[in-house]
Amino acid sequence: METYTFLRAFADSWMLLAMFVFFVGCILWAFRPGSTEAYRDTKNIVFRNDDKPAGDDDLETVDDAMIKEAWK
Repeated sequence: METYTFLRAFADSWMLLAMFVFFVGCILWAFRPGSTEAYRDTKNIVFRNDDKPAGDDDLETVDDAMIKEAWK
């Protein structure tokens, strides 16, 4: 069997299965039960400074809050 034929057969069978399993794993990782809290802050970044622009004090407060949230 020549190399091209072997690689083509491998890509059509086992590599396709491996990529599908990786894809399903990524989907399950994104929708796992513990990820809701992790993504809550991320989805609200756009609305964080709705009333006024962020200042230096706001950035320090946000960083401190993110660090405290990460260590929970």
